[in-house]
Amino acid sequence: MVRDPSREPEPPSVDEVLDALADDAARRIVAALTEPKTASELSEECDIPLSTTYRKLEKLTDASLLSESTDIRRDGQHTTRYSVSFDAVTVSIDDGEEGDADRREFDVEFSRPERTRDERLADLWSELREET
Repeated sequence: MVRDPSREPEPPSVDEVLDALADDAARRIVAALTEPKTASELSEECDIPLSTTYRKLEKLTDASLLSESTDIRRDGQHTTRYSVSFDAVTVSIDDGEEGDADRREFDVEFSRPERTRDERLADLWSELREET
């Protein structure tokens, strides 16, 4: 399965993003992703139990902070790799109506890196596989 948050129809809520980043282990995972890595690699590098690493990766991916891709191997042992899917995350609050603090709302906005040719090809391949 390939999950790319930049292609999701609905952006994550502010609560989802802040909740995912409120955890020290999750922040260590994001910091360790200087290149795509597997859950096992992240578990070892961040000194986090593998089961916890999987939970954090799921939460970070659901919050559109990470994307996952699958390396297809001939032996059938496919590998999922995770990568950071943002350059910047901005949380802001709108002005709402003057003097009405109850109507002010938080908003989250992502600045995403430009997709590489390989990523675009992987997307195309994934879409083709879903159709067959």
